[in-house]
Amino acid sequence: MNIAGNAQLLELLAASHALGTLRGAARRRFEAIAREQASVRAAALVWQGRLASMAELQPAELPDAAVWTRIRNLIEAEQQDAALARQRAAPPSAAGATGGGWLRSLALWRSAAAIGAVATLAAVVVGVNLKDQLQNAPAVRYVAVLSDDASKASLLVTFDPKHNQLVLQRVGDYRVGEDKSLQLWALPPGSAPRSLGVLSDAQALKLAASEAQVRSVPALAVSLEPRGGVPSERGPTGPVLFKGPLIEKTL
Repeated sequence: MNIAGNAQLLELLAASHALGTLRGAARRRFEAIAREQASVRAAALVWQGRLASMAELQPAELPDAAVWTRIRNLIEAEQQDAALARQRAAPPSAAGATGGGWLRSLALWRSAAAIGAVATLAAVVVGVNLKDQLQNAPAVRYVAVLSDDASKASLLVTFDPKHNQLVLQRVGDYRVGEDKSLQLWALPPGSAPRSLGVLSDAQALKLAASEAQVRSVPALAVSLEPRGGVPSERGPTGPVLFKGPLIEKTL
């Protein structure tokens, strides 16, 4: 398959691969082609770098108290393990040969038991935190890569049905004038475009949306409008800058 010859398909597959929505046999085929074709491999690396920067856009949060407790427990466990290793490596003393050996063994067993208890506690804390993270992690049901007429990707759009949000990240370098705004439109088949919201100047942003608003919508588009956007019923009044198909995940 000559993916490199289709710029729009290459961008879409590379974005889906980096996002994790390209799975199964399709993902394995893409990775096999990337190993053989440098242009495909480069596109995959570019998208991985773009999505990796999303973490830097998230607001800073103080770690939960349980995190610090887990860190202290792990440090103490490592220190006890190192002390135990030093005791095992040390040559036996005269006191141990005459009668202190069983006391030293008892101390070692107690240290080992303490280490086991700390490790168990740490595993429980990690399990609880992981469960919370999985429950609160955003889901991805739909994904779109919006490109300009030259097939240059400018906006990555995903829909999170768990939180009823459209998540958008700018991946291009397009800049809007102070008197203009970008407006996102759904392009339902057989009906007029429907506004999904006006985009701010932020590199990443979220728009409230229901699954009913994006279900059965084959494509999205972004138009250049007067500052603040235009009413949905009027439809786009400015040029359409970016557009692309909205794909529903099947895995």
